[in-house]
Amino acid sequence: MPLNVPNLLTCLRILLIPLFVGIFYMPESWLDGTEKNQAATFIFVLAAITDWLDGWLARRLNQLSAFGAFLDPVADKLMVVAALLVLVQLGRCDATIALIIVGRELTISALREWMAQVGRSKSVAVNALGKIKTIAQMIAIPLLLFDDDFLGLFHAGVLGSWCIVAAAALTLVSMMVYLRAAWPLLRE
Repeated sequence: MPLNVPNLLTCLRILLIPLFVGIFYMPESWLDGTEKNQAATFIFVLAAITDWLDGWLARRLNQLSAFGAFLDPVADKLMVVAALLVLVQLGRCDATIALIIVGRELTISALREWMAQVGRSKSVAVNALGKIKTIAQMIAIPLLLFDDDFLGLFHAGVLGSWCIVAAAALTLVSMMVYLRAAWPLLRE
């Protein structure tokens, strides 16, 4: 593993996952429900920022590496899956929606690996719809984690519920786009 700032940020994101999940298992005498929600939201948002920052730094500092290219999407998916599992357990996200999102991630990861093996990885490279799907998830999940009134303007959990449904719809559409791009090779 090349020791550079982008890779360290990716590793930090993975190390934040047990802390993120562990917050919800802390005794109420340490953190009440609202404080747990706020702390988990902060950690998730911090992880999302490091996701953007590590990619930006890797390109800016010319520190792209095979290790980083492998670990970065793994770290992202682990954090999203951890958050979705917590949200399902808390009753803030329907298990079907979580299954759609996680199932798509597994399917597209496997598809990308297979397409790379047959020399056609560019057919399933990240596209704009995949990025929009990710943005929708990165908005929905913190709102669902926060699950409280936000500055008296709206209830974050209600808005998050709408956003996670939109994210799941975008997830399905983006999966279909990737599968359609790979379909000619899948038929062979």
